[in-house]
Amino acid sequence: MRMICWIYGHTRLDKIRNEVIIGKIRVASIEDKMREARLHWFGHIRRRLMDAPVRRCETIDCLEYRRSRGRPKKSWSEVIR
Repeated sequence: MRMICWIYGHTRLDKIRNEVIIGKIRVASIEDKMREARLHWFGHIRRRLMDAPVRRCETIDCLEYRRSRGRPKKSWSEVIR
């Protein structure tokens, strides 16, 4: 955000809200950029052959693995879904 303010020529003393500055410059949100990068990687993975190491990791089952307490972490396939 500091870089965007510098590009636009504002300082913190101007007291302009972040949403206003982002709306003027039309910068994509970080969440959208992260989602785009994840799906880009997903496309590369799906085009690989099934015997590639990356694709073989999709089907691995960890039988002896114990998770810690609390909410379980999402797997890669759950994040993409």
